[in-house]
Amino acid sequence: MCVISIAKQRPRPNQTPTMPLYRQIGELLVRDIEAGRLLDGERLEPERDLAVKLGTSVGTLRKALSYLEERGLLERRHGSGNYVCVKGERDTTYAFFRIEKLEGGGSPTAEVLSVDRLKKPTHAPHFGTSQDGYRIRRLRRLDGIAAALEEIWLDAGYAQTLDVGDLSHSLYATYREALGLWIMRAEDRVSVGSCPDWAPDAFGCAPGAMCGFVERTATAQTGATAEWSRSWFDPASTCYVQRLK
Repeated sequence: MCVISIAKQRPRPNQTPTMPLYRQIGELLVRDIEAGRLLDGERLEPERDLAVKLGTSVGTLRKALSYLEERGLLERRHGSGNYVCVKGERDTTYAFFRIEKLEGGGSPTAEVLSVDRLKKPTHAPHFGTSQDGYRIRRLRRLDGIAAALEEIWLDAGYAQTLDVGDLSHSLYATYREALGLWIMRAEDRVSVGSCPDWAPDAFGCAPGAMCGFVERTATAQTGATAEWSRSWFDPASTCYVQRLK
């Protein structure tokens, strides 16, 4: 079965810059709003209860809530509480990341395994104008648990050089900030596939085992296809989610 989903919208080697904790929590809440788990007008839990639930301090949580308030996604009513407002800026850092824990949600991070400039694979669909591409391999985690593998091919015409130290947890944010490249649209084809032979031990599926599989083509602000990627996810702990509104 194949499901097609359309979505719009210098550290040391092998390490990625860490987003401040309040931003991680803020982006997690934005992701819940984007996914429809938090609805317009819904009152959030009391701050102390929500801080315990998210495993953080009340002070850090309040910084995260201020971050949402600045983006127009939260209304803070004195003496009443914090209320979701979906009329604000919903362009979350992880708007295109569709892998979630089975129970829903999860705070995403990424570990870059390798970055190499190579000739594009002969079996890849046409994308970009260069004969070369940057192959980026990453291990994605949700709440610290290994959840997915990614092999991303970015057309080499967008960057003269690219290495591990250039990349953050959000690849599309790196594209925007460092390369002037905005991913505006993505098409995902979801099926099953064989776990690749480069899968690290931390990943839940062994090389060769069947797991969830997503093939993506991503389109830049110019309308050109800039990126082709493949992702493998462990169906024992995660799932691909696309909510329609």
